[in-house]
Amino acid sequence: MKRAFRYRFYPSDAQAAALSRTFGCVRKVYNLALAARTQAWTRQLRVNYNQTSAMLTDWKKTEELAYLNDVSSVPL
Repeated sequence: MKRAFRYRFYPSDAQAAALSRTFGCVRKVYNLALAARTQAWTRQLRVNYNQTSAMLTDWKKTEELAYLNDVSSVPL
């Protein structure tokens, strides 16, 4: 027997802003990782999880993507 549960979430304005910022950063990182993996694939190379994680660390050190460091420290 399959069961489903529905939950409703009514975030405060601060929570909604934090969630929006977090989801936006997740989308950005996903797109960057996908592009890096696609480039590697066209050169007949593979990029594993550890290499992707190292790339994320490097991306966070750049001035353009430094805002990614602030997202994980925002409390909901």
